[in-house]
Amino acid sequence: MMTKQRPPSMYQRNAFAPGLLAAAVLFVAPVLMGGDWFAVVLFVAAILAVIVAWFAIEARQWWWLPVFAVIAVAWNPVFPFPFSGSVWTAAQSVAAVIFLVAGTLIKVPRA
Repeated sequence: MMTKQRPPSMYQRNAFAPGLLAAAVLFVAPVLMGGDWFAVVLFVAAILAVIVAWFAIEARQWWWLPVFAVIAVAWNPVFPFPFSGSVWTAAQSVAAVIFLVAGTLIKVPRA
């Protein structure tokens, strides 16, 4: 039985996995707000924002840097801001969508 081999992709999306992981954590974040586990959300979001920003630099897509700088600062666990309420809850979902979009759009040509 002959199978067709698909040609290899011309691009690789290095930011897809960290973007997907961050989006999953941020979509669960509103449930964890106010508890001890929300500190984990802050760590994960801030670290993965820096990782996705690095992949954006490698892909020469500089316009993502300010977006992920804001996310890294707003979700920083070292000096957390006292955000709360419906705006902060909505910000979790907005950041998750940003991670998904960036993970899909940030790509580099394969060597």
